[in-house]
Amino acid sequence: MKLGIINSAFDQAGVDTVTGLEHISRIGFDCVDLFTEATTLSEGEIQTIESTCARLGLPVVSLPVVACGLVDFNAPVRAFHVQRVQAFSDLAHRLEARNILLVLGEYIWQREVIPPQAQWDWAVETVREIGIHAGERALEVAPELEPFRLSLLNDVPKMAQFIDDVALPNVRANIDISHLVLADASPADLSLLRDKACHVHISDCDGKVHGDLPPGRGVVKFGPYLQAIKELNFPGVISIELEYSPDPDRIVEWVEEAYQATARLMKLAGLRS
Repeated sequence: MKLGIINSAFDQAGVDTVTGLEHISRIGFDCVDLFTEATTLSEGEIQTIESTCARLGLPVVSLPVVACGLVDFNAPVRAFHVQRVQAFSDLAHRLEARNILLVLGEYIWQREVIPPQAQWDWAVETVREIGIHAGERALEVAPELEPFRLSLLNDVPKMAQFIDDVALPNVRANIDISHLVLADASPADLSLLRDKACHVHISDCDGKVHGDLPPGRGVVKFGPYLQAIKELNFPGVISIELEYSPDPDRIVEWVEEAYQATARLMKLAGLRS
C-alpha cells in the first residue's frame, strides 16, 4: 500500500495549496488526497493543481467530499447533492484519482419523526446513483464510517450492510482506524469488510472523542488494525488525516511527525510498497 495524506492539514493552517503540496512531496509521501470544493474550483486552480502534482511526481488518489444532504428528507436537496458529488467524480477523473471519499449525513430529529429506514433508503438510492456515475469514470466511491451516535454508518456491520445494499462493485468502504476505536470496533470486525474496502484513513485519538492526531499522540493500538487491514488484501492507500492542528504555526512539524510515525507503523506491518 501507499502512504498519503489529506492536504487539508495544510489548508486549515492557512497554507496555500501549492506550498502544501510541495511540503507533502518533500516530506516523502507517495500521494495525496485532495480536499477541495469541486463545484467552485476554477479552471485556473485545477490547472495549477495538475501542473504542481506533475512537477512533484505526487499523484492525487482521493477527493474527500462531505455530502450530508444526500439523506435529506427533501428530494430537491438530495438531487442537488447528487449533482455536487458527481462534480467531484468528474474532477477526480480529470486528476486521475482512484476514488471519491464520501461522508454521509446523520439521522435527524433523534430518529423520532422520519422513519430511520427512509433515510437509509435515501442514502442507498443516492449513493447508487453516484456510484454509477463514478463507475463510468473508472472511479470508486468510498463511504466513510463516522463514529457519532446518529451517523448512518457508525459501525462496521452497518457499513458492510450498506455496501451490500448499494450493490455496486465500485462502492467500497473507507476504513478510518481512529473512527473504529471510537466506535468500539475490534480489528476482528474488519473481516466483515473483506472485498468491500478500498481506502484507509489513519490518525490517533484519546479514545473518547474525535481527534485526528499524529499516531503516537493518543491511545490507539495500531498494530492489530493494520494487520487486519493487511489481511483484507486490497491495493489501497493509507492516508493520514490531520484536522485542526492545535498549533497552526508549526503545521510542518506536525505533519512530519505524523509521516514518520505512520511510515514506521506501516513498515512494521509490512504494508508499505
